[in-house]
Amino acid sequence: MKRIFEIDPWHITTDKFSIENRRLQESMTSLGNEYMGMRGFFEEDYSGDSLPGIYIGGVWFPDKTRVGWWKNGYPEYFGKVINALNFIKINTLINGHHLDLAKDTITDFKLDLDMKQGLLTRSFILVRGDLRIGFKFQRFLSLAQKELSAQQVTVTNLSAKSVVLELQASLDADVVNEDSNYGDHFWNVTQQVAHETTGYMATETIPNNFGTPRFTLGVGMTNQVQGLHAEAAKTSDLEVTNDFNGQLAPNATVVLDKKVIVTTSRDYETDQLQSKTEALLAKVSGASFAQLLAAHAQAWAQRWQISDIQIQGDAEAQQGIRFNLFQLFSTYYGEDKRLNIGPKGFTGEKYGGATYWDTEAFALPVYLGISDPKVARHLLEYRHQQLPGAVHNAQQQGLKGALYPMVTFNGIENHNEWEITFEEIHRNGTIAYAIYNYTRYTGDDSYLKTQGIDVLVGIARFWADRVHYSKRRQKYVIHGVTGPNEYENNVNNNWYTNLLAQWTLKYTLATLPKVSSDKAAQLQVSSEEAQHWQDIIANIYLGVDEETGVFIQNDDFFDKDIRPASSLKPEERPINQHWSWDKVLRSPFIKQADVLQGIWYFIDDFDMATKKRNFDFYEPLTVHESSLSPSVHAILAADLNEDDKAVEMYARTARLDLDNYNNDTEDGLHITSMTGAWLAIVQGFAGMRIRDGKLHFKPFLPKQWTAYQFRVLFRGRLIEVNVDATGTTLKLRQGEPLTVDLAGDSLNLTREDR
Repeated sequence: MKRIFEIDPWHITTDKFSIENRRLQESMTSLGNEYMGMRGFFEEDYSGDSLPGIYIGGVWFPDKTRVGWWKNGYPEYFGKVINALNFIKINTLINGHHLDLAKDTITDFKLDLDMKQGLLTRSFILVRGDLRIGFKFQRFLSLAQKELSAQQVTVTNLSAKSVVLELQASLDADVVNEDSNYGDHFWNVTQQVAHETTGYMATETIPNNFGTPRFTLGVGMTNQVQGLHAEAAKTSDLEVTNDFNGQLAPNATVVLDKKVIVTTSRDYETDQLQSKTEALLAKVSGASFAQLLAAHAQAWAQRWQISDIQIQGDAEAQQGIRFNLFQLFSTYYGEDKRLNIGPKGFTGEKYGGATYWDTEAFALPVYLGISDPKVARHLLEYRHQQLPGAVHNAQQQGLKGALYPMVTFNGIENHNEWEITFEEIHRNGTIAYAIYNYTRYTGDDSYLKTQGIDVLVGIARFWADRVHYSKRRQKYVIHGVTGPNEYENNVNNNWYTNLLAQWTLKYTLATLPKVSSDKAAQLQVSSEEAQHWQDIIANIYLGVDEETGVFIQNDDFFDKDIRPASSLKPEERPINQHWSWDKVLRSPFIKQADVLQGIWYFIDDFDMATKKRNFDFYEPLTVHESSLSPSVHAILAADLNEDDKAVEMYARTARLDLDNYNNDTEDGLHITSMTGAWLAIVQGFAGMRIRDGKLHFKPFLPKQWTAYQFRVLFRGRLIEVNVDATGTTLKLRQGEPLTVDLAGDSLNLTREDR
């Protein structure tokens, strides 16, 4: 654990400038508005260690797969979000000296991310001899105007004599991806326009050999400064700069407002980008920074009105859940159904910024509870649109049906690790489960019966071809897989994978009679095929240890040297950073919920004794070195009335990045697992379940808390849940009357204002 920010309910703040933790600070102070996002790197040039990054939603590049030994079926490219041009760049010179916080002496440093209104502020005093110059940098990415980045730089002369101040506001295309396989620059500058206080640059991704689209960005800026002279604009091969300079008298202040508009070829024809950018700049140019910020903050207020979870008695827990929701919403809010959620969002390059199974497993249930149902439906439609890619992926493996990718931008698998690409096929089951989850939560089966059934049949056909019949076991088995526990590769009969294969076939068969005759004819599921699926359902192997009654995670797992994670020495953890991969694979330690993931999905299908046996066996073996792990354990612990363990796991998921639990947050935040804090509270502490279309709650109050409150959307209603030492109160804030179950009691909820 490493905590570098103060505890505050609405702020991520520190007064310590830490060169050694600069990347960690950058990750933690990332901003985004779904359309684009950026790490919290400095506006000015910084010569110390840093990972500057600005990323645009849906803009990516197919980097050639780089592996030591090419295997048939490998993806040809590894898709990655690429670092866009640096449009926040503002260099500062005092008497000709370039400001560089890696070298300069500063005092009164303050870094603050205001989560309530989505504003990043940095301030400090530069000390050079007898000079003292105060700086304040503020910026946000607007929710009110998605293409807008707004910045304000305030410089105050705190010295007794005048100084020469120069501010250089730039658009800089000299950027790279740190994770580029071959050190490539991914952008070519195609157009530059420069005037005294404005500038424009267009960049296009370099050609690729894979037939994927090239992207063009059109980026325009306008700068307003009172008290400095605007020099002639400067251009170079990779940069457009507006330069302002002049004398700054003692106690005088200069304010620079920089407004940037970013347009892309995803939305406009390339030859329209400049005119569209200029039109949007004209729309915002007359508004002050304060006015633009107010509109942005109002949009955040509307989101918080529904989604905020209030916790009394535990400031760390309060900060954790808000930080998670803030970063989640900064990455995705369902405004653009062409987009999805990358595990690092806009906060880093790791995992390539692509879509993983995390979305369906962990993000979709959260969006169901805190946003319009269309948002979750967009996530499902995203996968339906990519069904042809899933069919292609299966064919690459010599299989029928549809294999959804582990990593993708366009439906085609583009992950270059064999144990993921070939073997972690359990992701297919989660795609199917998401359709079920959406349908049971919303009560709307229109997607299921039209588009969802296409996906289900494709996945079912894959499972039916991927299994094989073992004559020795007299069972269908699935060999050569990697389950959610990635600390075991190439195993046979992963219980979770086999369970989801069985369940998907069962759910697909149950859905087929509900579709129209035209749709049924289109799907062409013959009676022979359906009978084969039924045979697999009845005879798939799901291992159970006879001695303990525990579900066997995979063949031979019980032959391992079983010992708890508590037996590990502190200096060995995380084991993935200290052990060889061979040693990790041979160990009994589990990266994340595996068997327990399946029990969470179908939590009401197992009796309490079964859940407890498996939880008590597998949880002690789990090292939680996946960010996705703690929330599952928190929910199951709460379900088993193990409140202390539930609270422990909540703290780990809510503050995973805030406290850098796994020593990897400097690479970027764990965006998709930030859903875990909400899940732990709502499904865990509050015990929310959907049973036969009815909403159920069974809350408990953590010992450290005095109360908590949240709101949840359910089938057109907005329900407020208040839990304190006296019990639980449910209130209907919007929608028609509803009957819910509270710890076994049936309550009829009606709006108080009726």
